[in-house]
Amino acid sequence: MLNATPLLQVHQIRKQYSGVSVLKGIDFTLLPGQVHALMGGNGAGKSTLMKIIAGVETPDGGELELHGRRYDRLKPAQAHELGIYLVPQEPMLFPNLTVQENILFRLPRTGSLLAKLAEKMQQLDCTISLSAAANTLEVADQQMVEILRGLMHEAKILILDEPTASLTPGETARLFRQISALQALGVGIIFISHKLPEIHQIASHISVMRDGAVVLQGETLAFTDHELITAMTPGSREHTLSDTQKLWLSLPGNRRTQPQDFPVLRVDGLTGEGFIDLNFEIYAGEIVGLAGLVGSGRTELAETLYGLRPPRGGRVFLENADITENSTKSRLDRGLVYLPEDRQVSGLFLDAPIRWNTVALNAPGLWLQPKREAAVVERYHRALGIKLHDVDQAVRTLSGGNQQKVLLARCLEANPLLLIVDEPTRGVDVAARADIYQLIKSVAQQNVAVLMISSDLDEFAPLVDRVLVMHQGEIGGEIRSPAISVDRMMNMAFGEGKP
Repeated sequence: MLNATPLLQVHQIRKQYSGVSVLKGIDFTLLPGQVHALMGGNGAGKSTLMKIIAGVETPDGGELELHGRRYDRLKPAQAHELGIYLVPQEPMLFPNLTVQENILFRLPRTGSLLAKLAEKMQQLDCTISLSAAANTLEVADQQMVEILRGLMHEAKILILDEPTASLTPGETARLFRQISALQALGVGIIFISHKLPEIHQIASHISVMRDGAVVLQGETLAFTDHELITAMTPGSREHTLSDTQKLWLSLPGNRRTQPQDFPVLRVDGLTGEGFIDLNFEIYAGEIVGLAGLVGSGRTELAETLYGLRPPRGGRVFLENADITENSTKSRLDRGLVYLPEDRQVSGLFLDAPIRWNTVALNAPGLWLQPKREAAVVERYHRALGIKLHDVDQAVRTLSGGNQQKVLLARCLEANPLLLIVDEPTRGVDVAARADIYQLIKSVAQQNVAVLMISSDLDEFAPLVDRVLVMHQGEIGGEIRSPAISVDRMMNMAFGEGKP
């Protein structure tokens, strides 16, 4: 049974930005050993609330109560001292430091420190090499480093922001076992997610936010999926692009291929870091999924196709032209466009305005064209429903889902022949996910070839024409629609036979 004395109580927290209320009197409670889920659409105020709890943002009103004491606001160092640790959606590690150096950063070095770290790793069944450089880790292991860093700071309140966004089912199961171990240690966990099955599995309590207010709160078992979705997105809406939206979404150039017998992309015996001897083709208008466990080589393949990593053998052809030795700029000019997995680190220029981010792949040099850029943003604002106040506001000020839509708009404005999207729905809400699915379908209908990488295997069946499943750097096989299922993909991902 959970301890009745709360670890954290939030009382009527309020926050405004530029006169716009983003938090409207929030109440929230977290108990020791409890997993309390927090849901809400992009822009609902979840991240702002968590930043206030972690001391990163200052509230305009209300109080936080911890250990029986009330605070008008917290500073980050103070929040750490009080046992609060935020594991962000995008892990923030020092890439060139080792795992051990990242975990122990700014901790006083004592003789028992390494013994304490070994104990924490054992409690969480963590086998990450302490000597590995942080930039060599997969996202799942980066998140574990963040969790260990929090525990080494004696965290009693752990905020996990979309921790499973880039994890496969197997990796998610491992994380949930580690969360259970944290609960046994009395750690309270705020679990932010848009994935309803996971919330039902891991969280005893749930709060749903909409437009800066908590609109539903209680025990998770008390609510149906329909009630939760309705609370997040009041009023039903059809998740298909209207004819008007499709008009605004027409790709900007005229180099798009017509349906043809030869593939847009052909990969012959391609070998690179994390994969070996891959052979496959993608045709115009086709959506091909790429599935596999974390570490199977999916992202490494995408980065090699885009020219970010050098191949070690084999050839890559774009519309029968050999581009194996081409630069990334040359591939982009030819129509190969890549949406990276990590939008904040590898995708967006966070402090640059929305208008510049949207045209960054095809801007003429560094010359700014505000009127043209504003017109481009308006087109995608109408087509994708991007929520913004002004085209000159920094992308950093947008919610995660709207940041993702800006990144997608940039990729479309580059007028692709082949669009590679790596985790395109990572960290976006239910409504934004549906918008992105319809966007991908609309792009393919304009004779663009799409290669989609996702760790959420449920996304593939209703969206793609076929799935290539990777296992330990090789393509274990292919599943064509309508035979695509999570069970078949998982079996192949673990190397347990072809369909």
